[in-house]
Amino acid sequence: MRIACIGYGHVGGPIADHLQRLGHEVTLAAHDQSSPRLAALLARNGALTVRPPADAVGAAEVVVLATPFAANEAAVTPIAPQLAGKILIDCTNPVGAGLTHGLGSRQSATDVLQRLLPRTHVVKAFSIYGFENFEDASYPAYNLKPAMLMCGNDTAAKGVVSGLLAQLGWEPLDVGGAEQALHLEHLALLWIRMVRVGGHSPHLVWAALHR
Repeated sequence: MRIACIGYGHVGGPIADHLQRLGHEVTLAAHDQSSPRLAALLARNGALTVRPPADAVGAAEVVVLATPFAANEAAVTPIAPQLAGKILIDCTNPVGAGLTHGLGSRQSATDVLQRLLPRTHVVKAFSIYGFENFEDASYPAYNLKPAMLMCGNDTAAKGVVSGLLAQLGWEPLDVGGAEQALHLEHLALLWIRMVRVGGHSPHLVWAALHR
């Protein structure tokens, strides 16, 4: 599958790396091809390719958005035509002062993206944990996979994202339509408070048990 990654830091970097190693054609969307962070990722995996954002997204089937929330609008607005009809995985969280919801819990980052990109199939995923769990999703001491909650309005798009999640070692758990994205963002805030403030292990994840 052809995948473009917008954002290649702590979250986007390992996702891009692992997807490429699984055999996907992964392209990093980069304005600045001299970025030290980009150079570090390419040193880690030289099979990743780099192209300007419009070119990377235009050739992709799936786009991973892993930028800071505040950068989302500037990242996607210029390439909205190339994103039309594509699947966009929203990995972002609007974290405000004091670890509050940055949009006042009135709307989600996914809501904002979907309004900016009405012709794009936005799916929320990779959003409920810190970056440490994207480096390695395996928990060999347990006879189960960690759950990755996801949501979105397009069933076919969620099916594609679910397949990618499973390949990466997660148990995909579809929690419903895009209205659930706000709840996933609150779950992310819970994780952040528990781990970054409360001292829990950054490798804390949720699991879905089915009887």
